[in-house]
Amino acid sequence: MTSNFRFGVILLAVVVVIVYMATFIVHEREIAIKFKLGEIVEADYEPGLYFQIPIINNVLKFDSRVLTMDTPSERFLTVEKKNVIVNSFVKWRIIDPKLFYTSTRGDQRRAISRMTSIINDELKGKIASRTMREVISGERAVIMQEVTDKAAIKIQDLGIELIDVRVKKVELPDNVSTNVYRRMATERQTVAKEFRSRGEEKAKQIRANADRQREEVLAEAYRKSEEIRGDGDATAAKTYADAYNQDPEFYSFYRSLQAYDRSFGNSNDIILLSPDSEFFKFFKDSKNR
Repeated sequence: MTSNFRFGVILLAVVVVIVYMATFIVHEREIAIKFKLGEIVEADYEPGLYFQIPIINNVLKFDSRVLTMDTPSERFLTVEKKNVIVNSFVKWRIIDPKLFYTSTRGDQRRAISRMTSIINDELKGKIASRTMREVISGERAVIMQEVTDKAAIKIQDLGIELIDVRVKKVELPDNVSTNVYRRMATERQTVAKEFRSRGEEKAKQIRANADRQREEVLAEAYRKSEEIRGDGDATAAKTYADAYNQDPEFYSFYRSLQAYDRSFGNSNDIILLSPDSEFFKFFKDSKNR
């Protein structure tokens, strides 16, 4: 019984190994190629379980997901013959495993090398027709779209779909960067001086206008004050005249009292007048009275 059990276990193990070697699974994230003695016999597999003849058949699988390829930094010349250093990345995926295998022998590194060469050639042509300013900021999106469209057509021959090409950064060589930054600083200083001079000119205009308005306001206020003062003096004179006409003697006496008060109010003043002066007429009248 022990021998039968061992035989059964060995037979089961052999069956399992045969089944394992005779089947293969294609996952959703994979695409597969089946070979028969080194020749491709099938390359269009949906996800699922499939059978093969051991030893005669073998299967090669590739990742069908969107992959990212970082391209090394490359130097390119702009239309002004100035160097720029471009660092980019590529989104791609395998869509035709049979064509991919026949064009690259299934070697992903070889595929990446060929894609890099194609994309760099397109970048070189696009950047060479543009200025440094356009490459750095002005038309970067346009350049990337043109490169993607052109390179995608050529890369189709590798069984690959080029989804997108994007620039991560565009840099200048150190010596060029220093010159550019220096020139930018000079330009900014020139612009700042221009704005500053405009501001000073505007400030002078505002101050001159404010001074003019102040003088106009003061002049108008003085004119009005003089008019009011004149009206007041006229009213006072009229009032004095009316009062004088009502009682000239009393008015003369009142004005004399005011003159006495102003004249004798300060003890330090010395006044030399004749006793017969008209100024003392009310003193004389008081003696007589």
